Amino acid sequence: MKPSTRRTIIIVAVIVLVLLAIILAVSLSGPDHVIYSEFISALAGGRIDEVYFNGSYRIDFSLVGEDGLKYYTYYRSANMDQIMEAIDAAGKLENPVNVAYDFNDPSSSSMLSSLLVPIIMIVLLAIVFFIIMRKTNGANNKALNFGKTKASQVRDSKVRFSDVAGAEEEKQELQEIVEFLKDPKKFTAIGARIPKGVLLVGPPGTGKTLFAKAVAGEANVPFFSISGSDFVEMFVGVGASRVRDLFDQAKHSMPCIIFIDEIDAVGRQRGAGLGGGNDEREQTLNQLLVQMDGFESNDSIIVMAATNRADILDPALMRPGRFDRQIYVNIPDVKGREEIFKVHSRNKPLAPAVNFKSLARLTSGFTGADIENLLNEAAILAARANRKLITMEDISEAINKVIAGPAKKSRVVTERDKRITAYHESGHAIIAKLSKNCDTVHEVSIIPRGQAAGYTITLPENDDNHFTKQKLLDQIAMMLGGRAAEELVIKDVSAGASNDIQRASKIARKMVTEWGMSDAIGNMYLGASEEVFLGRDYQTQLNYSDEMAAKIDAEIKSIIDTQYRKALSILREHRDIMDRMVKLLYEKETIYEEEIDELFRGDTPDMGGTPNPVPEGGTSGTDESKTSGGASPSEAGVESGDPNTAPEEDSSGASAGKTEDGADDGGKD
Repeated sequence: MKPSTRRTIIIVAVIVLVLLAIILAVSLSGPDHVIYSEFISALAGGRIDEVYFNGSYRIDFSLVGEDGLKYYTYYRSANMDQIMEAIDAAGKLENPVNVAYDFNDPSSSSMLSSLLVPIIMIVLLAIVFFIIMRKTNGANNKALNFGKTKASQVRDSKVRFSDVAGAEEEKQELQEIVEFLKDPKKFTAIGARIPKGVLLVGPPGTGKTLFAKAVAGEANVPFFSISGSDFVEMFVGVGASRVRDLFDQAKHSMPCIIFIDEIDAVGRQRGAGLGGGNDEREQTLNQLLVQMDGFESNDSIIVMAATNRADILDPALMRPGRFDRQIYVNIPDVKGREEIFKVHSRNKPLAPAVNFKSLARLTSGFTGADIENLLNEAAILAARANRKLITMEDISEAINKVIAGPAKKSRVVTERDKRITAYHESGHAIIAKLSKNCDTVHEVSIIPRGQAAGYTITLPENDDNHFTKQKLLDQIAMMLGGRAAEELVIKDVSAGASNDIQRASKIARKMVTEWGMSDAIGNMYLGASEEVFLGRDYQTQLNYSDEMAAKIDAEIKSIIDTQYRKALSILREHRDIMDRMVKLLYEKETIYEEEIDELFRGDTPDMGGTPNPVPEGGTSGTDESKTSGGASPSEAGVESGDPNTAPEEDSSGASAGKTEDGADDGGKD
């Protein structure tokens, strides 16, 4: 039970007890009621000492020998004569009756006395109801405040531009916003107009929200922060009302900044969706458009927003005068990653041997959020081992853990599965090593991680994202190297290459349909968006004929078959190296770049014996290898047609050349 709920229950219980005590006290302190006939009998018998007429057809009286008025009865106006005669008769007895009258307000006293207790009860119940409603609603959930904005005003933000690394150009763009807020005359004197809106676009984890916090900290002006989903409500008109209330609050705090995180929740293209879209959301968007660049001027209010789906935003939101400055926050390069490592390691004790340059190269494609999570995992590993410093080994293990999952050394692996995995991974590594355009082989392992029974990691020498045709072909050959090794050695194939085939097919299809790398098809764009945006793309049809579709399929098959034959040829020629690599993997389970280089130089020490041959046809249905050569922590996608963007399967970093071979997928991809 929450402390607030417990306090509410205690308060209500105390109030109820007090109420009961008051009622009980009132009932016990008052006189006893007797019927009229008993009063007349007592009066005639001379047993009444005092009679009091209070004006409300009520008689209070006391008996002889008793102090105070302890009894009462009611009478009718017709009985008045009878009462007075009885009083006169009693006066002739030994104990005369003392009579008192109060006829000033015959009704008010009666009404007040009769309503006193109900009034007290109503007041106390009203207090209880008020307390309960206040606890239920809370300060931010009041029943009548649906139309009020949920924006929180950030004060004294501790984040500065120095806390954001790896995006120097983006900092410069936002620094102009800060300078304008501090000294607007610098810009207005030369006739410049500061952008009314700044849209931060980029993959998840690249630091868009962190940039907004840094602007708030640097500008030192009121900063209103709200999520796009906070405008959406079940009641009609609430979203538009909250937009108006947000800007009304901002007008009273000018100059200021309004930050809308995940603006795609409310800024989607109007008319998109089955049935014409969502009227409520569109009303909210319309109100936002009007507030940003409507009839009324809000020159001193700068609107910042963040999204990773700029492609679905309404065009009216993107025009000059609204979000007239768009800043793309990209995945950091090797220099940026080095700076990010320095930022996130400020409060972490690192061993002297930790090299940020090496780590930056090992984490190609990692975002700022990925690196922060990576260092946190390394710190957990160091704490688990009772070390006071984070070592390079901790960080390397954390990289593998983030990419492929934790090592499962306790998993029971059969001799056959282990042998298949070793040859499969050796096939990947040898093709990558001997192909001119493949990345450098960094690590090969047969230790299970996550759903993978083994993995091969290749790392690029630099962050060059210009993927040429030959490089893509070599990558396809490398992906198919595991399947080729299985066919060459065990004379059969396992389900472990399913993800390899899937990734290779995707690259081949993009080469043919999007990148113009097929001689038979030529420089034609024949691709379609894999992500259907209902309402806009729901009825989109293929922009090519059935005959062209057949040509595309033939070209894709030709590319894959050619590279598979190439992989088989390379592995046949270097079968001795593959066998020695398998022996080394059996001894060490994980080998690195230096040991692989020694293998190809022929300097590998004799490990003794020859690996037991894999039984022909001896693959089981659970030997599927799940490859994820393009899998990365950020899962950065490919923008179709962008010549500077890596293909989807290889654009995400340390794992851009990483293949994982799972043994527990049961033949399902």
